[in-house]
Amino acid sequence: MSALQQTILPLAYLVTGLLLIVGLKFLSSPARAKTGNLLAGVGMVIAVVATGLDTHIVTWTDILIGGGVGSIIGYVSARMVKMTAMPQMVALFNGAGGGAAALVSAGEFMKLSAGGAIAAGELVPILLSTIIGAVSFAGSIVAFLKLQELMTGRPVTYAGQQVVNGIVVLAVVGIAVAMLLGHAGPWSFVALAIAAGLLGVLGVLPIGGADMPVVISLLNSFTGVAVAVTGFELGNSVLIISGTLVGASGTLLTTLMARAMNRSIANVLFGAFGSVKAAGAAGPTTAGGGTVRTATVEDVATLLAYGRSVIIAPGYGMAVAQAQHAVRELAANLEKRGVDVKFAIHPVAGRMPGHMNVLLAEANVPYSQLHEMDEINPQFDSADVALVIGANDVTNPAARNVPNSPIYGMPILDVDHAQHVVVLKRSMNPGFAGIDNPLYENPKTMMLFGDAKDSVSKLAAAVNTV
Repeated sequence: MSALQQTILPLAYLVTGLLLIVGLKFLSSPARAKTGNLLAGVGMVIAVVATGLDTHIVTWTDILIGGGVGSIIGYVSARMVKMTAMPQMVALFNGAGGGAAALVSAGEFMKLSAGGAIAAGELVPILLSTIIGAVSFAGSIVAFLKLQELMTGRPVTYAGQQVVNGIVVLAVVGIAVAMLLGHAGPWSFVALAIAAGLLGVLGVLPIGGADMPVVISLLNSFTGVAVAVTGFELGNSVLIISGTLVGASGTLLTTLMARAMNRSIANVLFGAFGSVKAAGAAGPTTAGGGTVRTATVEDVATLLAYGRSVIIAPGYGMAVAQAQHAVRELAANLEKRGVDVKFAIHPVAGRMPGHMNVLLAEANVPYSQLHEMDEINPQFDSADVALVIGANDVTNPAARNVPNSPIYGMPILDVDHAQHVVVLKRSMNPGFAGIDNPLYENPKTMMLFGDAKDSVSKLAAAVNTV
């Protein structure tokens, strides 16, 4: 490497690191999020171009081929994916990051082992990156399969599961220790990667769909740590900076989301949340035998149109039905009548962090109308109507007053404090937590059954004719 390259490369990586930090900071504000993404993207372009100058790492041919293939896949995926499938794409791309870190470690291991025994100082980051990267890759693939409904979204549990998981953890640790003690051969490395991947699969299988936002965030932090450790392997500062940013922010987000559910991360990982199932009836009754009050589109439209304050609580049902644009139209029509409309956003509503925010932003709902749980909950007491769109578990009063409920203690949206509650659902089937919602039996709750998009579209039209 020439003296010029030795000067340009560290400077380029420093600029990239600064752009990534500023970009991440900008993402904290919706008004600047687009600029933040652009800055981070520019930083990555600088890093890729600068890496091409470091010819002992890779050649321009490799960079152009990899960049071309990756750009095509990324562009096509981003253009084709539906907003409702964004969680799956996030899980899949996150897995690709973890897998890439593990593959880089494999290449570094092969290069170093060709020269004889590998020093412990060089082997430790390789092993860590391989283990964490493989866990993130395999776990993210399982998360993708669950979210894409290619396998059941409910927890997969069996007798002796914790024992099996413990054995796999011991196998990973045992192989890693053996390699550090001088048995670092190709087959031991392959065994380590397979065992770590199996650990990722077994770790995500018992996690239900209701916990997927937390799991995706946690796996994202794993990928960041794997990338940062890979940076130490290669002596690459930009990988260390970017990986540390992703790992730290992902860990913080995971902690905040678990806290919002009033649960520990250990409980999310090992509690099999959602394994309690209750067979919901197809009609207007609950599994406990209680009755619910049904309503027509005209009834609900009249209630909404003559209300002064309406709070909409969106959930996964809105995402599945792709009803966000219809919801925006309904809100706009209500505002024309002078109704104050707000949106209540629960931290874990949907299937990924910020799922509801992303969908509503796509429908051009003003960010000023979106209110986080702690901010909006005191306002339900003065709201005329709380309109719940498929948000089952995050509006379930059992979290407050049923000690043996699996969601007991989880902060929820206080929709039952509004004067009237309208719930849009396809049927009385429970949410991902697998439990009944006593909100539906509340005397001031009305149920409007049907596809959320169709129901909201009809409400938007009916509001104008009231």
